[in-house]
Amino acid sequence: MNARRLTKTETRTSWASTDGVRRSMQSNRSKNTGPELAVRSALHIAGLRFRVHYRPLQGIKREVDIAFTSKRVAVFVDGCFWHGCPVHATRPATNVDWWATKLDGNIARDRDTDEVLTKAGWRVLRFWEHVPLADVVVAVAAQVAPRRVESPRSDE
Repeated sequence: MNARRLTKTETRTSWASTDGVRRSMQSNRSKNTGPELAVRSALHIAGLRFRVHYRPLQGIKREVDIAFTSKRVAVFVDGCFWHGCPVHATRPATNVDWWATKLDGNIARDRDTDEVLTKAGWRVLRFWEHVPLADVVVAVAAQVAPRRVESPRSDE
């Protein structure tokens, strides 16, 4: 679909403060982000197998970034800006009300998703994009790795 260009006399009604901002925001990915791909790669190298962008519950339009379906573990890799990291999150200085609604809505949706999945028997793990990969792998593996049952040794 080709978008029609606006002439200089036409105005655009948009959430974006400028065309440059609009283009930049439209190029942001909601799936397969760099941090998400890095976590998936690290988990795969660690020998863990999983589903990506999985909808664990029928009737709810929410996807888990990384899902271990047999263990019912949902892993989310959250971007600091979009999900409100307490350390790194910033808020845009233009269109303040629109951005506050958008970003606060993301955070509320995350909390609701956590609650809904937990009530459905899922273990929810959330990691900020800046968490070291090794820490993520250790935390996820602790939840999904098969538990080994220690058996008494017969040679003792």
